[in-house]
Amino acid sequence: MTFKRPYGAGLAALAVGLFAATAAYAEPTVNKGDNAWMLTSTVLVLLMTIPGLALFYGGLVRSKNMLSVLAQVFYTVCLVTVLWALYGYSLAFTGGSDFIGGFSKAFMMGITTDSKAATFSVDANISELVYVCFQMTFAAITPALIVGAFAERMKFAAVALFIPLWVTLIYFPIAHMVWYWPGPDAIQDAAKALAAAADGAAKTAAQAKLDEINADAGWIFKKGAIDFAGGTVVHINAGIAGLVGALLIGKRTGYGKELMAPHSLTMTMIGASLLWVGWFGFNAGSNLEANGGAALAMTNSFVATAAAALAWMFAEWIIKGHPSLLGALSGAVAGLVAVTPAAGYAGPMGAIVLGLVVGVVCLFFCTVVKNALGYDDSLDVFGVHCVGGIVGALGTGILVNPALGGAGIIDYTAIPPKVADYDLVTQMVSQCWGVGTTLVWSGIGSAILYKVVDVIVGLRANVETEREGLDITEHTERAYNM
Repeated sequence: MTFKRPYGAGLAALAVGLFAATAAYAEPTVNKGDNAWMLTSTVLVLLMTIPGLALFYGGLVRSKNMLSVLAQVFYTVCLVTVLWALYGYSLAFTGGSDFIGGFSKAFMMGITTDSKAATFSVDANISELVYVCFQMTFAAITPALIVGAFAERMKFAAVALFIPLWVTLIYFPIAHMVWYWPGPDAIQDAAKALAAAADGAAKTAAQAKLDEINADAGWIFKKGAIDFAGGTVVHINAGIAGLVGALLIGKRTGYGKELMAPHSLTMTMIGASLLWVGWFGFNAGSNLEANGGAALAMTNSFVATAAAALAWMFAEWIIKGHPSLLGALSGAVAGLVAVTPAAGYAGPMGAIVLGLVVGVVCLFFCTVVKNALGYDDSLDVFGVHCVGGIVGALGTGILVNPALGGAGIIDYTAIPPKVADYDLVTQMVSQCWGVGTTLVWSGIGSAILYKVVDVIVGLRANVETEREGLDITEHTERAYNM
């Protein structure tokens, strides 16, 4: 089976959208091997968040705030999982408008064990329930990433209110704009109908149908932006929301004056390693099929991550005179972030270059830029996820070029589908649309939501609570009894 990608636009982990629309065409088949791979990938992505992200973040804070971070991450996963089933999946992956879907699949109406979701190959589907769960894990980890930006100072009540507002008004629309499209089956069938049209009137009608199908996609997708597994949807989206939160909430009490070193780099090492392992579900799973495309995404997730970890570590060694474990771990996460949008598009050598670049760039933002501007992004959510996501999104536009070893972008209107001609300027403009739209939507939208939450329950814990630690004051528990 050959690997197929979307026709000129952004899609990752996540094809599909118009399952109902494809029902009118030839009945596609479900491959049990693809289904099995997607079941596995879904569990791997959950592993990224709990325990992966939770332990990664938990080790980076002071011991008095360890449980507060774990509680915030775990709460986020549980809440978003329920919201996704109630209405999130429907808003993200059904028709409605360029910016948001509708409620035709709210409460998972019409989704059965027999319903199907499109992949990137014509006439090859997976079970829709598997796709629902896979996308659910993406929706869960994205707001959980934001927690690191305001760790150690935001009230749990504020987190509890902010997460459902943010995922509903920011994440679901962005996911729809970037990843929603009619799928290859509908496009290919319409293209065949156009080719078979016998006269002018029939050709006009067939062309109108093809245009209608192509138009039924998210706004950023139609701009031509490509995002294989979530550079914009997950990382830029969460990263800019984290920065806005850190600025509005303010610095931690004693920031810049007191030592705020990670309390357990051992936990952070375990968490980072689980993130890397789980990320194979994130990136290779986003191929939606167990074929060569998944192998490419897996390979890139290996080499880009390793290259970024080495780049950060050696750059830090040169600048500070010593290598650090935290630097290597931070570089690895930055590499994973950057390769996410490029995983199925770049060649392995391009992925290594991307990793080397992002390791140095993210180090610069997490040290020089952060210190110069003086903001307190507790766990460098902006410096790693937003900046790394931007580097990855823009780098994807370059590395997708077949002349550079990239896989190219599939044109599904061709019969049979083929790799479309590549144009650097056009693709980079498309990538900038994706990056810019996400920054504006999430940045402005998140600022409004923080203000709303502040008015209702208040964002920040008081000074006494913060000094004592959120574990005991917010949850009446301690991570360690000594």
